[in-house]
This record gives sequence, structure tokens and C-alpha cells, in this order.
Amino acid sequence: MIEIIPKSKIFNLIFKFNNKYKINILCIIFWVSISWYYKHRKLILTNQIKENREKDDVNKIKNIVIKYHKKCWYRVITMKLFEKWIIMNHKKTLRLMKKYDLLSIIRKKNPYKHIMKATQEHRTCNNILDRKFRWLDVLKKLWTDISYLYYNWTKAYISILKDMVTWEVISHKVSSNLWLWFVINTIKQAKYNFNLKWSIIHSDQWFHYTNPIYISLLKKNWIIQSMSRKWNCLDNAPTESFFWHFKDEIDLSYIKSLKELEKYINNYIFYYNNSRTQWNRKKMTPVQYRNHLNNL
Repeated sequence: MIEIIPKSKIFNLIFKFNNKYKINILCIIFWVSISWYYKHRKLILTNQIKENREKDDVNKIKNIVIKYHKKCWYRVITMKLFEKWIIMNHKKTLRLMKKYDLLSIIRKKNPYKHIMKATQEHRTCNNILDRKFRWLDVLKKLWTDISYLYYNWTKAYISILKDMVTWEVISHKVSSNLWLWFVINTIKQAKYNFNLKWSIIHSDQWFHYTNPIYISLLKKNWIIQSMSRKWNCLDNAPTESFFWHFKDEIDLSYIKSLKELEKYINNYIFYYNNSRTQWNRKKMTPVQYRNHLNNL
């Protein structure tokens, strides 16, 4: 039985005896072509050159890794090399770090923290409203949203809850920051003044409305939650329209403090609900239109 010798071993034998014998004779003895021998030799030489270059690159990476005590990831190392005018692709940096065991030490994730985060993860819900704006029952479909205001070179935020049928702003809160609690207090204020059981409150997917505390508050009070799809604010267009008119009509140039702003907005909301007539609400104010529908 004839044993087949691997080509790599044949090449090594030819390379070993090429100083004593001619290459063409050695190729005839080992039954290989001369072109194969030179092709194989060229391949090995190029690999050696690549390895030498790789070693230089690895040494440069190694110096940075040692300097920063194995706390730099491959992107940071690529930037550090660029600072030294050494241009290296971040994929090559990662490959070399993996190959020569130079990867950074990564802090292990805390499993308990991960479980806690998973249980309190923000959630979105279905779009129940689905742009069905025509509705006769008062306080059964509501919009909520947040907007910003500028006064005395300071930024403030306003949260409102608005009835879809009468366009009445049933509750609002002003805050100097975007904490969750001023949105929660908007719902609590409306719940205190009105019966919102089985009402639908529609909002966008802002982090306030996906927070577990906000979601649990609605569930606890038997309120149905609805949300617009991501990057789609058409369902919340009426609240955006309200904020547009609201900012156009108010004048905050003389407001100096948050208390003054709250008082001013309270007066405007009272005017909006009780004195500002709406063309599409039979030329009545929101409160008049609510009383009109309740008496039908």
C-alpha cells in the first residue's frame, strides 16, 4: 500500500535539500511540479512577512494594554494608536487582541441586579385609541402629554390630561424638571376630581408613560392605557395642537419664578375651560359643552 505524503512535508524536504540538489530534480523525485513549489514558497514567505508585521502591531497594542492595566477595550486602543499616528482598523485590533490573549478584563454582571432590572423593565402597550376620535361619552377617552416652557431664561415643563370629547383640560401640573412624579400627580389630580374608571388614557411612548409606577397607578384605578406607535404622533395630534395654541396665546416675558408661572398657567387653564369658546364644540366652552352632553 502506497503511503500519501502531505504536500507540506514534501515542500519541507525539497527546501531542506535544495542546497545540495537542483530543485527541478527534487520536484521530479517527489512527483510535484516546479510551479507548485514556487507558489508554495511564495505563500510561506508572504505569511512570514505578515507574521512579522503582525508582531510589530501586537507589540504596539501590548504596550497600551500594559500601560492601562488591561482596562481598555479595542476601540479605545485603536484611538490611542491613532494618537501616536498609527492607523489601524478597529476590527484588526480586536482580532489581534483575541489571537494573542490581550482582551481587557470585563467586570462580571451582577445577576441579582439583572433580575431586578428585568422585573422593572419599561413596557409599551397597544394603540387602543387608533385615531378613533369620534366619541360621545365624556371622560371616557383622554389624551396626556408633556411640553416645555421658557420663562426668565429658565426651562419648565407642563403635563396635561385632556378630554377627547369636550377638549377640557381636566388636570395639569407644572414642574422645573422631568421627574416622573409630576406626571403621576397629573393623573392623581384628575382622579380626585373625576371618575376615571374604565377610561382610556392615550399617550406617546415617552419614558414617563412606560414606567412601571405609572402603569401600576393606571391599573390600580381601573384605567385603560393606550399608546401611539413609535415615531408616530398622529393619535396625539390634538394635544400637540393645544400646546401650539397655548404657547401662542400666553406671554411669559414678565414671569420671574416657578410659583408665578404656576399661577399664570392655572389662570390660563381656567380661562381655556370656562371662557374660550370652541368652534367645533357648537361654539361653547369645554365646560359648557360637557354640561350640554351630560344633560342630553
